[in-house]
Amino acid sequence: MPLLRFDNVSKRYANREALVDVSFSVEPGEMLFVTGHSGAGKSTLLRLIHLTERPSRGTVLLADRNLGKTRGRRIALHRREIGVVFQDHCLLADRSVADNVGLPLLLRGLPRADTAKRVRVMLDKVGLGDRGGALPHQLSAGEQQRVGIARAVVGEPTLLVADEPTGNLDPTLSAEILSLLESLAERGTAVLVASHDLTLVRRMRKRVLVLDNGRLVDDIAPTELAP
Repeated sequence: MPLLRFDNVSKRYANREALVDVSFSVEPGEMLFVTGHSGAGKSTLLRLIHLTERPSRGTVLLADRNLGKTRGRRIALHRREIGVVFQDHCLLADRSVADNVGLPLLLRGLPRADTAKRVRVMLDKVGLGDRGGALPHQLSAGEQQRVGIARAVVGEPTLLVADEPTGNLDPTLSAEILSLLESLAERGTAVLVASHDLTLVRRMRKRVLVLDNGRLVDDIAPTELAP
């Protein structure tokens, strides 16, 4: 059974259609990319999953739960179940790097000692093992991006959505971050990555959804991608 399903989903803003009749499904443990030109609808699609936007028409289902009908306290509970990597990082300015990364675990009720241990391991994985005590403003844009990725991944969510997660990173670190996301998928997390970097997307050899002016115009299997 699919973990995530979009059924004929459209999203209209005041003067434009951001998404038009989009349908697809994502299996548990599947890693796939969403690509398309700037303004094609990639970020809108991710915001519908995060519940910062609601569909104008159609249905978004996560584990057979209709997200369009999710209200009140259940929104916060939903967001704890998924990991999200934002383009603007959304780090808490007055909290250390370690505190930012550990926040999802503390919200789930994990003891502080266990949280601290898992945070140390995750910061090492994203190359920030020595920056746990720093504040976000003391980091470069690329380092802030890695903190956001670590925070999204540390709880091993059932679904991870990432909006241009390697946008501020050099090619070597980009490859390492995508390898980390791939290993997360291998452990059962569905990973949905929005990216306009076609070279990177082709290199990963994963399923690709192609958006064009809000419409899903292609759904490319890994076997169809040239090596």
